[in-house]
Amino acid sequence: MDSEARPVHADVTLTVNGSERRLRVDTRSSLLDVLRETLGLTGSKKGCDHGQCGACTVLLDGRRANACLALAVAHDGAEVVTVEGLAADGRLSAVQEAFVENDAFQCGYCTPGQLCSATAMLDEARAGWPSAVTADVSRDPFLDDAEIRERMSGNLCRCGAYVGIVAAVRDVAGETNRAARDPGAVAERIKEASRT
Repeated sequence: MDSEARPVHADVTLTVNGSERRLRVDTRSSLLDVLRETLGLTGSKKGCDHGQCGACTVLLDGRRANACLALAVAHDGAEVVTVEGLAADGRLSAVQEAFVENDAFQCGYCTPGQLCSATAMLDEARAGWPSAVTADVSRDPFLDDAEIRERMSGNLCRCGAYVGIVAAVRDVAGETNRAARDPGAVAERIKEASRT
């Protein structure tokens, strides 16, 4: 009997940063390894490799995920956005611009994961998803510093740039917070959008 396990490969298709990629992957490969080693997208960092630091955070079908814990083969057909995909048409996203303006990074190692996580958490708040610290779950969440810290708690920064990160997310959260304070404004925006 052969004591060494042979690798098993599978064909998968991923849409990565808007481009369809057909790949043959080792079924044991993490999504992070496929992104970095096969596709050359090195923005997502390998930190702890145990899903604890958040450096590898990507958007997987619109939700944040630790790419080091996701098997690539298990996400055949998924849409993946890495930090390289956040900017569009040569322009930084609002979250990226806010990070620059608020000096929200130092060594930059955690920054790609922080950016992806912040992008997704803002979407989660806009959708009305509460967090563990949301005081009133019957209303849209207001992204104060406690909410931002809780929602970003899966992303660690060893340099301690948290003050800048929270400030950056707070800057971008302005529209979400306005809507949380004035539910009528949201209804008015929905009406306005349906007219166009």
